Parts: sequence; structure tokens; C-alpha cells
Amino acid sequence: MANHKSSKKRIRQTLTKRAHNRLYHKTARNAVKALRNTSDRSAAEALLPKVSSMLDKLAKTNIIHKNKAANLKSSLALHVNAL
Repeated sequence: MANHKSSKKRIRQTLTKRAHNRLYHKTARNAVKALRNTSDRSAAEALLPKVSSMLDKLAKTNIIHKNKAANLKSSLALHVNAL
């Protein structure tokens, strides 16, 4: 267990940030999965900008890596164009 006041605070902050990051990462994964499972082209085209924006925001705040976000966006765009 931590002995210093600052390290105890750091533990509290880390737990809060981890919970926040896990929530948004899971939300993005569910959105990507929903888009991949969509077979209707018009619904997929409506979802794509929202999911892309979500991935950009996660990459901006370092919740996911920027290259991972780019790869996901690329594969989703290919999927929507193939419908």
C-alpha cells in the first residue's frame, strides 16, 4: 500500500481515469461491431460518420492508438462501400 499522500491521490486518479477510459473504449467497440453487422447500406452510411468521429476522439485522448483508429476507420469505410 502507498505511504505518501501524493501516491494515494495518484491511485485514486488512476482508478477514475481507468474507469472512464474503459467505458469509452467499450462503447466504441460496440459501435464498430454494430456497424460491421449492419447489412443495410443507408443505415451503415448514417452510422459511419458517428463511429469515425468517436474513433478520432478516442485517438486524440490516447485511449486508443492513432494508427488503430485509422485502420478501423479504413476497414469500416471499405465495408460500407462494399454494401
